[in-house]
Amino acid sequence: MSRAGHADDDQFVVHRSLLFTVAYELLGSAADAEDVLQESWLRWASVDPVWIREPRAYLVRIVTRQALNHLRTVSRRREEWLPEPLLTSPDVAEDVELAESVSIAMLTVLETLAPTERAVFVLREVFDVPYEEIADAVGKTPAAVRQIEHRAKDHVSARRPRIRVVDSEHKDVVDRFVVALNTGNLQGLMDVLAPDVVSVADGGGKVRGAARRPVIGADRLARYLVGSISKVEGEPVASAVWVNGRPGIRVELNGQLVAITSLTVENGQITRVYSIANPDKLSRVNEETALSR
Repeated sequence: MSRAGHADDDQFVVHRSLLFTVAYELLGSAADAEDVLQESWLRWASVDPVWIREPRAYLVRIVTRQALNHLRTVSRRREEWLPEPLLTSPDVAEDVELAESVSIAMLTVLETLAPTERAVFVLREVFDVPYEEIADAVGKTPAAVRQIEHRAKDHVSARRPRIRVVDSEHKDVVDRFVVALNTGNLQGLMDVLAPDVVSVADGGGKVRGAARRPVIGADRLARYLVGSISKVEGEPVASAVWVNGRPGIRVELNGQLVAITSLTVENGQITRVYSIANPDKLSRVNEETALSR
C-alpha cells in the first residue's frame, strides 16, 4: 500500500524533534542521530499506518532499535572522546530534566553505560516511556528492564554532577571565565576554577595543541590555558553561547570557529571543562538544533 498523501505521513515530521533527541541521547553524535532518523524513516514508510495505533510510541521504538544497532557495531571510542555539541536555544534550559540529560557532562557519563543500559535509562528517566514499551524496544522482559534501570541509575548517580546549579549562577561563572580567557588573566582563571578541576579535550587527533590527557588542578589548567593562548598565531576570542541546554563557550581564532567548551559548575566554581575542538564535530553549532521530549 502506498503511503503517498496519507495523513499519517506527517507523524514522522510531527515527532521529528523528539526522535532526534532520543537518537542523540543514545549516540552522543548528531551526525549518527541523523543517520538513524533516515533509517527509521525508511522503515516507517514501509509500514501500513492502519496497523499503527500509537505512532509516537512506534516511532520511538524504531529509533531506539536503530540506535542500538549502531551502538553495538561501533568500535570502542577513544578515552578522549567527547559528544558532538549542539547549539540550543535558552528555551531548552526551561525543561530542567531535558537540559541535564543532553548536557555534555551527562552524555559523557552515558557513554560509560552498555548500549542496552543506556537505552533503558534514557527512555525511562528522560522520556518516561512505560516499561512494557521499553522492553519491546530493547528485546527484554519488563522485569529485566526494571533491573537494568536500577543498575543504570546507580551507575549514573555515582558519576553525574552532585549539585544542580541554576542557570543564572552557571552563566555568571561562564561569563567570568570568558573575561579571564579573553584577557589572559591567570588570577582570574584561578579564581573561577575549583582546586581539583578536571579538563578534558577532544581534538580528534586533528588539532595541534589539544591536550591528549586530562589536565587536573586549577593552577595547571590556568597556566595551560594562558600558555596555549600565547602560542597561537592571531587573537583567540571566547564568547558565551547556549550549548546542549547550558551556557557554554564558543572559541574563535581569526574569525573561525575552533572549539566549543562546556562547563560543569558547583558552588560557584568550575569543576569540569569539556573542550571539543575536533572539526568533524563542530558542524551543528552555527544554528540552533530543536530538542524536545
